[in-house]
Amino acid sequence: MASLLRPALTLFIALSLITGLAYPLLTTGIARWVFPSQAQGSLIERDGKTVGSSLIGQRFSDPGHFWSRPSATGPTPYNAAASSGSNLGPLNPALADAIRGRIDALHAADPGNTATIPADLIYSSASGLDPHISTAAAQYQAGRIARVRNVPIERVRQLIAEHSEDRLFGFLGEPRVNVLELNLALDAVR
Repeated sequence: MASLLRPALTLFIALSLITGLAYPLLTTGIARWVFPSQAQGSLIERDGKTVGSSLIGQRFSDPGHFWSRPSATGPTPYNAAASSGSNLGPLNPALADAIRGRIDALHAADPGNTATIPADLIYSSASGLDPHISTAAAQYQAGRIARVRNVPIERVRQLIAEHSEDRLFGFLGEPRVNVLELNLALDAVR
């Protein structure tokens, strides 16, 4: 029995050091060298303070800012520890009530807007953490932003165009805008 215990214990300790210490340190070091921003969480800083990450959405409810895609993480929106969808089925009245509430909030914030509301402003995502909205969702909100901030709508549309990202590899996904980055650019407009 003792002759089996020593090699097993030696192998356990060796593999623990390799897979539990050496490998994570090596991969973290390589990541920080090759992808420094991503390895640090893609944090966005303004005036020496971290204001968020370009990878995790934030809630914006002020009519003078672009609103993010709704988050199903609860009870706190955009909670990365609770990343998931709502799991509400299409026949669940709670889903219909949530959608109706989001539509009502968009209409209340911009009563004169009669355009069709883009789906990503009323339906939450699977992760609940999406940092992007479609360019159509940003354009839908442009009139409200221009009116509330007293900025020409052309300037707001120009900011949307400047911060738009194309489809991944030219064919995956939809054109999109990072809401936090767009709102920071909007805040910089005087």
